[in-house]
Amino acid sequence: MSATMQLSFASWWTLLNNFAVNEIGFTGKEIGIQQSIREIPGFLAFTAIFVLLILKEQTFALLALLALGIGVGITGYFPTAWGLYFTTIVMSIGFHYYETANQSLSLQWFPKDQAPAMMGKVMSVAAMAQIAAYGIIFITWKTLHLSFETVFAIAGGITIVMVIFLWLTFPQFQTTVPQNKKLILRKRYWLYYALTFMGGARRQIFTVFAGFMMVEKFGYHVHEISALFLINCVFNMLFAPKIGQYIGRFGERKMLTIEYIGLIGVFVAYAFVSSPWVAATLYVIDHAFFAMSIAMKTYFQKIADPADIAPTAGVAFTINHIAAVVIPAAFGLIWLVSPAAVFLIGAGMATISLIFARLVPTDPEEGREWIGKITRPAPAE
Repeated sequence: MSATMQLSFASWWTLLNNFAVNEIGFTGKEIGIQQSIREIPGFLAFTAIFVLLILKEQTFALLALLALGIGVGITGYFPTAWGLYFTTIVMSIGFHYYETANQSLSLQWFPKDQAPAMMGKVMSVAAMAQIAAYGIIFITWKTLHLSFETVFAIAGGITIVMVIFLWLTFPQFQTTVPQNKKLILRKRYWLYYALTFMGGARRQIFTVFAGFMMVEKFGYHVHEISALFLINCVFNMLFAPKIGQYIGRFGERKMLTIEYIGLIGVFVAYAFVSSPWVAATLYVIDHAFFAMSIAMKTYFQKIADPADIAPTAGVAFTINHIAAVVIPAAFGLIWLVSPAAVFLIGAGMATISLIFARLVPTDPEEGREWIGKITRPAPAE
């Protein structure tokens, strides 16, 4: 399922900035609006819990993948601002609902002691699919003179075919703990919510503005952007399982600390970079830190009531996208005045994330969710 998702989403993401700039004439303002629209379904991800009153979570994940494939497949046929906004909504509904179900099912199915390594393996498989998408686009875009319509349609079509295959052949896996079918917000999860919120803000700096900088400031073409994405995927394919193992070995606190210290340096460098080669290097380093986000998920798995995983996955995606809905449009306006300011603000947000990361215990569990918490003993019977 992870591979199926990446076949279409990776293709869409590779072409997006060039399609928006070269075919439609987007500036930082319009790309910011488009990215804010893309994040609206993520902001509404908490509604997934209501869908689960009707559908099994595994079925829900497959239907979300189908919507993703359809949204990507029709993108090239709407080369206007409003057309891209519309197809983005369709694609994004599928993407965000799938990711919500994916995170929930992973935390339910994977044992706690194996979860970091297993999530790393899943990330590695997804990276292989990304490599296939980026590699094919890199090789064929100029040699076969492909159009945006053709590549979007092929990518979405493959995902649709794969969903049908999975629907017909996939076994129904059972979860060991029945999930709560209502929205849940627990005070003791506050640090996880805070890390998730800041993670959503950090992600926008990379996904929206770092990529847009590569096209607008340094003039990268489709095949060159594909090559950068290809390098990122090779890293994930080779090292994500190892990073998962490191999280299991050294703990979430240390790995999150390394991630945020690295991001502070990368974002400050983005603000002043003038060489396209240095910018490309920063882009690859920036992406490499995403594999460490496994630590945030396994931290929650360790502190959570097992019955809270599915509803909290939806709530967490909504929290993650509060910043994601606001930042692209707001920072798009800042970009028009000073692109460097966007990245310096991002460095400030990474600093806040670092402070939160230092509050994660070295051995988190229920009752020990953050450093300094004192768990009161249960009253005597």
